[in-house]
Amino acid sequence: MSHGTHLRSRRTSVRATARPLTQGLAKAGLCSVIGLLPLLPLPAWAQSDDPYMYGGFGAGQARAKLDAERALGVVLPAGVTATSISRDERDTAYKLFLGYQMNRYWAVEAGYFQLGRFNIDASTTPAGTVNGRFDLKGINLDLVGKLPMSDQWSLLGRIGTQFNRTRTHFDGSGAAALNNYDPSRRDTNMKLGAGLEWNPGGMAVRAEAERYRVRNALGYHIPVNLVSVSLVFPFGRSPTPAPRMSSAAPSYSPPAAVMAAAPPPPPEPVATPMLLPPTAAGIPIPPRRLSFSAESLFGFDETQIRPEGARALDALAAELKGSSFQLVTVEGHTDRLGNSDYNQTLSQQRADAVKAYLINPGGIEASKISALGKSESMPVTRAGDCKGERKSTALVRCLQPDRRVAVEVQAEVSSSPR
Repeated sequence: MSHGTHLRSRRTSVRATARPLTQGLAKAGLCSVIGLLPLLPLPAWAQSDDPYMYGGFGAGQARAKLDAERALGVVLPAGVTATSISRDERDTAYKLFLGYQMNRYWAVEAGYFQLGRFNIDASTTPAGTVNGRFDLKGINLDLVGKLPMSDQWSLLGRIGTQFNRTRTHFDGSGAAALNNYDPSRRDTNMKLGAGLEWNPGGMAVRAEAERYRVRNALGYHIPVNLVSVSLVFPFGRSPTPAPRMSSAAPSYSPPAAVMAAAPPPPPEPVATPMLLPPTAAGIPIPPRRLSFSAESLFGFDETQIRPEGARALDALAAELKGSSFQLVTVEGHTDRLGNSDYNQTLSQQRADAVKAYLINPGGIEASKISALGKSESMPVTRAGDCKGERKSTALVRCLQPDRRVAVEVQAEVSSSPR
């Protein structure tokens, strides 16, 4: 065996040993991060139309269809034929990205990707050997579509353009001596992808499959498929407020001026109903009116009660069960944005959801609870305080007090002796 052949054989052996180790470490590291997600204290974000920036990184496995016979036909000298071809068409891939979520459905995303290194090895006739590798990396710009299925789950789809650079290296011995053939190529092409996003809190997890169309340095296109898991970190966005409940009628102080750049007001204090001691069961409860912000009970355009809202309703139900009262009236309210028929339906469905929760699991008699949808008919904000008709972040924030669920408890009427 010649000295050159021995060096090539040694490089192939080292490469074959190092690559599984690198892939194993990358997969183990990513799985460890994902495994820690349930333990992290994350703030909650509801699906909303407010724009925000985000960034993230991902890792996975890329697979390239190299078309080894065609590649060797390009690089081998005339009269030399490849035999015993072996391919290594899989490698660990990485990507970094930065995006702008325009609304709950659409985002623009720019990123950098490293799809990995792929190899071809072959023996030749007349006697010789040839070794080749392809390195693929580049940058991309994508339009990302998101279809929310719930507060936490969304379907993803993407289409974009990617500017890639393919570096190719071939060397050979014997009849296949190539004298270090090193072509390189830059190209712009398209990419497609689809996946699923899970957002349990401030950090989201994506699982995606993407397809890159790459023109390699030998002059023909090869498809590269990437299956990856990514972590997404939003920034410049405020978390959903904690449940708020006040025993007085909701008060409102209009802002001096509605400006998009104005900082949001500090959250109102959380008032938790005082639970009556077990010995006080049956004591008449005083009349009162409670107000819950809609954002604390429901997700955006949703009628399913959030876990944070459920805790506040649990406390209210516990107090009611320990007291005597005549009737509980639940009212759903919306702001003036949107279609009136839609607002009426949404306000009624939210009132019905709170009533249903107080009945089960709350344990309150159904005959003692009524639910009404008030739509936008009873705003807390005053006319002229929140100017404009077109939906904007500043206007939505200004109208926040109007989006609420009010609960009125009527005291039990005591009968007086004649």
